[in-house]
Amino acid sequence: MISIQRLPRRSSGFSLIELLVGLVIGMIAVIVMMQVLSVSEGHKRTTTGGNDAQNNGAIALYGLQRDLRQAGYGFNAFSVIGCNVTLRAGVTANSLGPVVINHASIPAGDANTDTLLVTYGSTNDGPEGDRIEAQPGQTTYTLAGFTSTGGTPSFAAGQSVIAQSATRPSPCTLSVEAVTAVVNSNVSVGTGVLGVTGGALFNLGQAPNVLAYAIRNGNLTVCNYMVNNCGGAFNATHWVPLASNVVSLRAQYGRDTSASMDGTVDVFDQTQPATACAWMRMRAARVVVVARSAQLEKDNVTMVAPTWAGSGATPINLSNDGNWQRYRYKAFETVAPLRNMAWTGVQPGC
Repeated sequence: MISIQRLPRRSSGFSLIELLVGLVIGMIAVIVMMQVLSVSEGHKRTTTGGNDAQNNGAIALYGLQRDLRQAGYGFNAFSVIGCNVTLRAGVTANSLGPVVINHASIPAGDANTDTLLVTYGSTNDGPEGDRIEAQPGQTTYTLAGFTSTGGTPSFAAGQSVIAQSATRPSPCTLSVEAVTAVVNSNVSVGTGVLGVTGGALFNLGQAPNVLAYAIRNGNLTVCNYMVNNCGGAFNATHWVPLASNVVSLRAQYGRDTSASMDGTVDVFDQTQPATACAWMRMRAARVVVVARSAQLEKDNVTMVAPTWAGSGATPINLSNDGNWQRYRYKAFETVAPLRNMAWTGVQPGC
């Protein structure tokens, strides 16, 4: 009998070469997927960064435009506009107009940016004020046109008012005071101003606004002069951020420069009005805000800074940041009509 010996069966599996080939193929697949992910993420960052810039710029411009359209309400009368106004004890804003570009008392913002000071009241009273018929005492004004039973419906305790004499004083220095009581035709205040019989009492309402805007550390910020002292040395606690990654704010006055005032804007510039007539000729404000993406790119993605109508073909200066070219930007500009100035019409003699 023949005996047959069976050889041991070789174990099945992958050889070292097969493993190496599989590993190489897997690595190539991972590299391809990472490249696709990197490109996709780059497009996502670009899109998201552009959206962020657009949202921030739109929010910033909306807030500015809203206040600019109200500018001058209660402060636009010929006898008041451009005067030095003491807002409260120890806080005076000189040359107070509806809109002031780079007001001397406002600390400058980031380099190559402008500041704005926007002023308006919140009353239902007429902008020309109410005639002061008599002054029984320094702190009491008797208004004309109201009966003893009818009272003064436009005035109430807690409102802010400005008393002005019959003629514009020179120099023109006025004070904002709070109404303490209203009895029939008599309006009482805390301190009062003597010698205003025949003049006018301007009602600024319960919450007048004297708002300073500036770009600080790449953010649009605002300071309320009626609450804080926005002038003098910069105080970070007084400036509230409104929109982030807003790197530039530039502004110009829209002025009527016709020899005979006609109420039409002829030029846009930053010439500061120096007289009441010059203030009355202001009809609009042109502003631009520049927002940037939050993403700092690894390469330069902006070769030329954006331009605006106020600079012609000259790019807006963004060089305050040494890496400015590694961000993406969007510029938002508008011309805001100063409606409360337009309603004053053509001022005789201006």
